[in-house]
Amino acid sequence: MKYIGVDLGGTNIVVGLVDSEGNIIKSYTRPTLTTRKTEEIFDDIIDMCQILIEEFSLDKNSLKGIGMGIPGEVDGKKGIINYSNNIPMKDFNVSSYMQGLCKKVNMDIPFFFANDADCAALGELVAGAGKGHSDLIILTLGTGVGGGIIINNKIYSGFYAGGAELGHQTIVHNGEACTCGNKGCLEAYASASALIRDAKKAAKENPSSLLNTLTDNNLENMTAKVVFDAKDQNDNVAIKLVDDYIEYLSVGVANLINIFKPEVLLLSGGISKQEEKLTTPLKEKVLPKVFGNDLKTIIDIATLGNDAGLIGAAMLSR
Repeated sequence: MKYIGVDLGGTNIVVGLVDSEGNIIKSYTRPTLTTRKTEEIFDDIIDMCQILIEEFSLDKNSLKGIGMGIPGEVDGKKGIINYSNNIPMKDFNVSSYMQGLCKKVNMDIPFFFANDADCAALGELVAGAGKGHSDLIILTLGTGVGGGIIINNKIYSGFYAGGAELGHQTIVHNGEACTCGNKGCLEAYASASALIRDAKKAAKENPSSLLNTLTDNNLENMTAKVVFDAKDQNDNVAIKLVDDYIEYLSVGVANLINIFKPEVLLLSGGISKQEEKLTTPLKEKVLPKVFGNDLKTIIDIATLGNDAGLIGAAMLSR
């Protein structure tokens, strides 16, 4: 049996054919072009789905369904995008609109919809670092902090279908301002943006720091990698920055472990590329914060990268 997955992102739309093991057989990519009408975006999705169906001669006996990962608040049961910020969409009935594909290929197709971060979590569970487990949390450390929760092999999306806003748990009372309007969110301390913000400030206050050397004295060149590289070269300023960063991250991770007790907690996003340089000290800092000082949850790095969302979307129809 085959599955079609749709990963709708702010930059690109990826539509792919996936097998039952989570392997991508073929995929197509087109730019999202978010300034156009929502209907035009989904016309592209319909077109790419049709291409795959015809290219592989799929029918109701070989295609289980089409799953879509969509950023924002998605009502998976009704097939309605309640709200999406990255791709301006509101109250759009995607389930109804996708019936246009059924007419084009003369086939009844089951459609499934979920938040994109939740799809990434499902993808890692089925074919990535979470394979073989049933309970998983993925925490994405990028421009912001996002993630998804899988409980008993199923996406946990909460009461009103918005997905889990893992980056917006408060870890510091009245702390740094977050883009969401709150103060002290995990995202305001554990995102790549937060680390870069703190590194720029520290570099200004410490002119002799390697942070300035590695950025050619241009703070606009500051990245999370620069901070970790400076730390690896024993720069005291960078050492403190990384230590503080991981300390804040450990609070959020420990909260999630104490609440959900997942088998696996995976890190993804740009900062996760630090691998053991991140996970080893993180585990040390999480341990005393976990109830009973007994860390049974596996903390590891996600392995599927950008493919996680596509694979997870396809697996919605399993």
